[in-house]
Amino acid sequence: MALPSLDDYFPDWKEREALAEAMIPIIGRLYRSNVVTYCYGRALYNQSVLQIMKTHRYVRQIAHNELSEFESFPILEAMSKLDLGPCHIDVGKVAAEYMVAAEGIELDPLDFVRERCKDVIGVHRPPLDEPQDVVLYGFGRIGRLLARLLIEKTGSGQQLVLKAIVVRKGAENDLTKRASLLRRDSIHGPFLGTLRVDAENNCLIANGNVIKVIYAGHPSEVDYTAFGIKNAIIIDNTGVWRDQEALSQHLKCPGAAKVILTAPGKGNIKNIVAGVNTQLIEPSDTILAAASCTTNAIVPVMKAINDEYGVVHGHMETVHSYTNDQNLIDNYHKKNRRGRGAPLNMVITETGASSAVAKLLPELAGKLTGNAIRVPTPDVSLVILNLTLSKSTTVAEFNDYLRNVSLHSSMQRQIDYTTSPDAVSSDFVGNRHACIVDGEATIVNDNRAIAYVWYDNEFGYACQVIRVVQKWAGISYSLIPRDVQDQGF
Repeated sequence: MALPSLDDYFPDWKEREALAEAMIPIIGRLYRSNVVTYCYGRALYNQSVLQIMKTHRYVRQIAHNELSEFESFPILEAMSKLDLGPCHIDVGKVAAEYMVAAEGIELDPLDFVRERCKDVIGVHRPPLDEPQDVVLYGFGRIGRLLARLLIEKTGSGQQLVLKAIVVRKGAENDLTKRASLLRRDSIHGPFLGTLRVDAENNCLIANGNVIKVIYAGHPSEVDYTAFGIKNAIIIDNTGVWRDQEALSQHLKCPGAAKVILTAPGKGNIKNIVAGVNTQLIEPSDTILAAASCTTNAIVPVMKAINDEYGVVHGHMETVHSYTNDQNLIDNYHKKNRRGRGAPLNMVITETGASSAVAKLLPELAGKLTGNAIRVPTPDVSLVILNLTLSKSTTVAEFNDYLRNVSLHSSMQRQIDYTTSPDAVSSDFVGNRHACIVDGEATIVNDNRAIAYVWYDNEFGYACQVIRVVQKWAGISYSLIPRDVQDQGF
């Protein structure tokens, strides 16, 4: 597609805007039928006109192709004319394939899409035989973001269903305060949808989802079956219990079947990073951990780099936003330095990320060191990977490899890529990937490489947790094209 003349830029933009506008009802109808649409791994559902347009712009910049709304709309329109069963479809990639196939010949988009989607036409097997009940044990920073994601992901209501949250009662107006914290967030903005309090039934109604609020101080106090909850996956985001014995307390509750920890698990608990080792999840597992936000950020990109270049040794330095674990002003803290005022200082502290990486990628055992600095920002962190590789490379080759991994590999949901020369931490608030490689910051000298990798340590991590839960619940979609990864979000 040739660039428009200067006089044509605005008319061209208005045409593309109209096409993006026309996409929204089609995307919505497909989504309610469990046909989930993406554009090079970026969700199209629940997006505004401008967000859809920005997604197309991103693809043109990073994938180096000519994809625009002019190319993707006919493909999406063709999909809407077919009786598609539940599936994940990357509209952008199918459109790119069509652009190649149709070059120099007459090719009906409907015929092309019918052929690409033939395996799911008329096949209406739901992603799960019956909806999977989910309970959030704890409702702090991660808990509320998990709630937002679960509510957003409701679709036809046949997948993960948030049935309850378990918290300690704080005051008589506790229910109203919980709703208010879910409705407004200083970092991630307002809740997208409607939210009301049903005080009589002690529940929140979020976009039609009925979420029971259960008050308890300990897992042993809860009988989930009393609230109509059965075979539930409990997501423990309190961080209070970290080992097998302690987390097993959840499994003694009637109605609870499995528990996942949103922190590194201790002992023999499997730590799962979506996109990297989800194949280790077995149907017989009853306790899992989703590792830490930093581990989720580092492991995918370290795996990608090690697979291609081989890591001889390296050091990872995490520049991490402050967390609730620190003090607002100087006060006692059991750990060194963390007692000093978080919004006022850079705080050197330890991290278990290097040892966690070695556990998830045993081939890197003994090759990595790591440390962390907490800084006065409320969200989004940065890890600096200073690596010695087994072979020489260049900045261009190194970046191009990671760019391709972000677009076409099994880790496209985990690894994002940016080339913006003015990108800063706040630009990545709400990014759904586990990490974002900053191509403009990469340094390479022979076999030495320094990669700068951003990550939303709250929202990006919450997305990773949900991906693990989806896999564990057995949610399965047909994938179009095949390199689309069935991990959602």
